Amino acid sequence: MSTVLTDLEPKSLWTQFHGLTTVPRPSKKEEKILDYLKKLLGDLGYSYEQDDTGNIVVRKDATPGYEHAPTVLIQGHVDMVCEKNKDTEFDFDNDPIKAYVDGEWVTADGTTLGADNGIGVAAGLAVLESKDMVHPPMEFLFTVDEETGLTGAKGLKPGFLKADMMLNLDSEEDGALYVGCAGGMDTAGVMQLTMGDAAADSVAIEINMGGLKGGHSGLDVATGRGNAIKFLTRVLNDLRAKYTVQFSSILGGSKRNAIPREAEIVVYVPQADADAVIASMAGYQELFLGEIKTVEPDLALTAKKVEGNGKVADDAQFTALLEALQALPTGVIKMSADIDGLVETSTMLATVTMDGDKLTIGTSQRSSVESEKADIVATVGAVLRLAGFEVVQGDGYPGWKPNMESSALKFVKQSFSELFGGEPEIKAIHAGLECGLIGEVFPNMDMISFGPTIEGAHSPDERINIPATSRFWDLVVKTLENVAKSGK
Repeated sequence: MSTVLTDLEPKSLWTQFHGLTTVPRPSKKEEKILDYLKKLLGDLGYSYEQDDTGNIVVRKDATPGYEHAPTVLIQGHVDMVCEKNKDTEFDFDNDPIKAYVDGEWVTADGTTLGADNGIGVAAGLAVLESKDMVHPPMEFLFTVDEETGLTGAKGLKPGFLKADMMLNLDSEEDGALYVGCAGGMDTAGVMQLTMGDAAADSVAIEINMGGLKGGHSGLDVATGRGNAIKFLTRVLNDLRAKYTVQFSSILGGSKRNAIPREAEIVVYVPQADADAVIASMAGYQELFLGEIKTVEPDLALTAKKVEGNGKVADDAQFTALLEALQALPTGVIKMSADIDGLVETSTMLATVTMDGDKLTIGTSQRSSVESEKADIVATVGAVLRLAGFEVVQGDGYPGWKPNMESSALKFVKQSFSELFGGEPEIKAIHAGLECGLIGEVFPNMDMISFGPTIEGAHSPDERINIPATSRFWDLVVKTLENVAKSGK
């Protein structure tokens, strides 16, 4: 196992990416990575502008002789999803990512890697660093807090950017050019629990569902991966039909934009039934593996006695919780009739958390059709209200409508054909790219999104393909050269 990313080719790109892995950059905590970028830009001799949200823009003059070409913006977000395996000791606020080379892949030891979107930011930095590249006038936009609300893109103001076209480097499939994306909205259900004492003859049992792959709740929604919260709900509904079960606490999922990989619940059952409840987990695990083993071979369901805090929720509220979790739709709602294989609309039951006696169910909805997004948001809200939850919804974000006549698409297609022969796939993505929000503020800017192959984004299985990354870099370089030459 090699940890030397800087030995990889293209060296400039991997060296910049390695540097990013050494700096903590959780969403909403970008101070350290922004300080790192500012110092790096200063060392390279560049000035920058920073807006009130924290976004940084840098400009680079064209290669001499190409000053009249269209101005190209390279854009990426500096934050990363911070997910780790349950048994991994790691502090995302302070520790560097332990990245290493595994065959043709770069991955991390028990955590997310941050290739989403570290590789896009690294590409921008490598272009800034280059002294021999042929390129047009350039802008580089490094945005904050993409992963937990697209806050940076939402905060952009007219006049901050001047580019004619944008290369968003936040896609994750080699050979694919993205020309559209889904819009989204978060919907949460909140309930204040009434807690009392557990029955005197009862014992606390912690039930854990884990071993699932998780992944991006948009990009991976059609893979058939298991939802830990849904599996746990089925277990609890069945147990309640057989035993007296009192609810004490629950924690499921960790990110609003990730498929929940793990979930745990603490319940109280009569002392006489405790061993039978624990033993029954093997049967539930066998049942679930029978349904999903091909996709989730490592699914694991366990239970054990724990100390507990002696407090349980009102039984009617426990019923309401389980009925809400059972009834909430999750997964693909509709496939596109216009683009083969594109998920058009989806929803994800993503998290269940407790803060004291306040219980919150977190969900996210996505669609490339605004009216369908509104409909699935209304559906999820209705389920939560019927179960007695207060519904809280975010501001949401717009989709990005494809423009098949865009000059950005023309230049990248041309460059792809010259480099690799044939035609790239032209696709839309069922995820929220910053293009939609940036396009609202800068409606005359042509846009396209592409990137290397990244698997397992938003999960500790995240990895980036090394050969695909080399092709990605070649495509960036060739596209900038072709745009520059168009101004001659």
